[in-house]
Amino acid sequence: MKTKKGEGYGADQKQKNKQSEFVRWFAPLLQALKDLGGSAAPREALERIAEIEKVPEALRNEVLSSGQERFYNQVHWARQYLVWEGLIDSGKRGVWTLTPKGRDTQLDAKTAREIFLEQVRKRAALIKPPVPATDGAPDSEDKPEDTPQADEDASLQSFLSVVKDLSPNGFERLSMRLLREAGFERVSVTGRSNDGGIDGVGVLQLNDLVSFNVVFQCKKWEGSVPPKEIRDLRGAMAGRAEKGIFLTTSTFTSSARAKAERPGTAPIELVDGEKLFEMFKRYELGLKPRTVFDIDLAFFEQFK
Repeated sequence: MKTKKGEGYGADQKQKNKQSEFVRWFAPLLQALKDLGGSAAPREALERIAEIEKVPEALRNEVLSSGQERFYNQVHWARQYLVWEGLIDSGKRGVWTLTPKGRDTQLDAKTAREIFLEQVRKRAALIKPPVPATDGAPDSEDKPEDTPQADEDASLQSFLSVVKDLSPNGFERLSMRLLREAGFERVSVTGRSNDGGIDGVGVLQLNDLVSFNVVFQCKKWEGSVPPKEIRDLRGAMAGRAEKGIFLTTSTFTSSARAKAERPGTAPIELVDGEKLFEMFKRYELGLKPRTVFDIDLAFFEQFK
């Protein structure tokens, strides 16, 4: 008997090997990118997959010991295997783009599994000591060891570890520095305990004639930030600012993201640990760039 689309994480799914759960996202990821015109930012792709598969809120809010969302982690794993298969372009992390082969490919569960096993077999020869090409997969909290993505993820975790070790005041001052690099002016920490959840204020000057008053909150949160925190920040913004920013070393629940983007309300920009890392990379704040190279097996196979 077939499982209805959208029942996703039902009883049959729970019986699958937990270590290879990410394989189930191969087809939805391809479909999501097709629906979004062939390319998308990672978060856009995740939102579309969640719509297609009716991913339950409990799964979307589940967090790994590293602090990363399990759903987000698994889709990233799926993306990496589809890159290896030549269905998604291996370009920069900020945009996921289908290749011509990916646009023409339709995946089912059987084909997805075959892709997974074939890529495990190919990658096993590149890893020392060799890894058996079995039906098992790396644990979803592990990272592929021979890819720029793995290097990136390791850097992300190191960055978050350093930032989480800062004092609350240190994180506030670090956030101030980041906002100044991003173009904000007159940035300051309020330093008042009864300031309605606001840690600081600033002004974003768009041009000579237009500017926005902005308030921000920064928290080294454990687990995913719930919608209540977004609601409280929006309430504290009333009459004081046109925009709010919530910076955290953690993640946001899907409900919190929906609350921040709710139409007809003052906008609140959410900066989770990964986006925080991306911004520090962009401005090279406390991060030194270096180059790594991934092995393109498809290139070498043509010379066999």
